Amino acid sequence: MTADKEYDFLIVGSGLYGCVFAHEATRRGKRCLIIDKRKHTGGNIRCEEVEGINVHQYGAHIFHTNDKGIWDYVNSFVEFNRYTNSPVANYKGEFYNLPFNMNTFYQLWKVKTPAEAMEKIKSQVEASKVGVPTNLHEQALSLVGTDIYEKLIKGYTEKQWGRPAEQLPAFIIKRLPMRFTFDNNYFDDKYQGVPIGGYNKLTERLLEGIEVRLETDYFADREKWDAMTDQIVFTGNIDQFYDYQFGRLEYRSLRFEHQVYDTPNHQGNAVINYTEREIPYTRTIEHKHFEFGNQPKTVVTAEYPEEWTPEKEAYYPINDARNTKIFQQYNELARQEKYTLFGGRLATYKYYDMHQVIASALHAVAVKFQEKPVCQQN
Repeated sequence: MTADKEYDFLIVGSGLYGCVFAHEATRRGKRCLIIDKRKHTGGNIRCEEVEGINVHQYGAHIFHTNDKGIWDYVNSFVEFNRYTNSPVANYKGEFYNLPFNMNTFYQLWKVKTPAEAMEKIKSQVEASKVGVPTNLHEQALSLVGTDIYEKLIKGYTEKQWGRPAEQLPAFIIKRLPMRFTFDNNYFDDKYQGVPIGGYNKLTERLLEGIEVRLETDYFADREKWDAMTDQIVFTGNIDQFYDYQFGRLEYRSLRFEHQVYDTPNHQGNAVINYTEREIPYTRTIEHKHFEFGNQPKTVVTAEYPEEWTPEKEAYYPINDARNTKIFQQYNELARQEKYTLFGGRLATYKYYDMHQVIASALHAVAVKFQEKPVCQQN
């Protein structure tokens, strides 16, 4: 930090990336300031306590990783439980286990052996007569056949992206994992769980001793904030950072409706996907099941996909040809920056799982401080 600068690092955004970078830089004796335009820290992993239940305000967040270093890292701040994600799909009142596994195949076709399930899928794939897939509709049929696609993929995906499957690019579904065992564990990762007491405990521990200013928009007084430091860690929208000079990047957004029910157990599972197109939400989340709660009431959140506008929160990047080209132009500018580091899903226009965000932040710290990286980025 030069003598006339107040902070070593200005971190724009208090999501996981910003929290981890600020924590690690502070550990190394650097003075950090975090600013965030929201009213709270933690970005999309923020929880709010309702009826004694930690409600995931921005959708279900289940931590999972195969990287023991990352797992040990987050558990050094808060103990994680062993919640296992086992969502259920509801298609017109019929229930199916996810991910696609022998339980699902039995529910669909009453097949009892892997060989029977494989043969059923193979016959449906062949009957679909798809050559080289040109859209998501054809891609899915070529991978799993008619029944799985029609009941468990088509409607859900069309709601998620707001387009008919025939108008969506094939690359959105590169593969569809199928398990030929009776295993409802959604993730293959060795380590998974949810923080005991909610994700706020993780971010609050990361931010201990670090100055944070909320409801503060970096772009409302950019010159003021830039003058406070020589080094910026930017986790916001990269196109906004560069004044949209190459155009706006596009996203899908989400809307959440939270409801309290006067019953200890409303749906019997943390996550239920609604896969028919006619139901407007993609899933409902009963938060108490993440921490095995026994509170007398429960909170359920319905998750509605929406078209994104600049006034809404950006969730999922639309990585089609147009947006990829625009991002590459912004990314080229970012690579030339000497004093600004870009990180997180908005600044890199990439969907990240939580363990990937943390790994990328730790990697950036190692590079910045010329240390050996300690965690994989997988």
